[in-house]
Amino acid sequence: MNDESGHVDITTRLEFHDALRAAFKEFSHKGCREVFLCDEDFADWPLSDAPVLEALTSWVLPHRKLFMVARHFDEMPRKHARFVEWRRTYAHVMECKALEDDENAELPCMLLAPPVVCVRLFDPLRYRGGLTHENGDMIRNRELFDAVSQRSVESFPASVLGL
Repeated sequence: MNDESGHVDITTRLEFHDALRAAFKEFSHKGCREVFLCDEDFADWPLSDAPVLEALTSWVLPHRKLFMVARHFDEMPRKHARFVEWRRTYAHVMECKALEDDENAELPCMLLAPPVVCVRLFDPLRYRGGLTHENGDMIRNRELFDAVSQRSVESFPASVLGL
């Protein structure tokens, strides 16, 4: 449901994916310096979809930064091969971290692109959440992202060096 404030409710997996695609497209067109992505493992995100990768590619500029925090990135090569390849090309604008040892810590499921858009699932198991353009929501979610990021360590290298 869409209301006057620009809030859209999310109640299904399809609505979640549609909200993410719309958010990627919106922040790539409107521009923002930083984008924050947070999830357990991003396995259920449409990161390798052509429209998402096109949006990210058009958004990338040297002064912009994409931050990702996950519990782990183990599923990325298998589920999102095209995104992993994109990451190799644009590693200079990405910072990826994994939540270190705290298995019980809650990890929000969200895309935050202030001051443009925020998508957040409050209940990832039932796909309950929303897409919003409200500044207050973005401030609260940025604080939440920062708190999680501070407990995280560098992870998901763009390439693996071997001997």
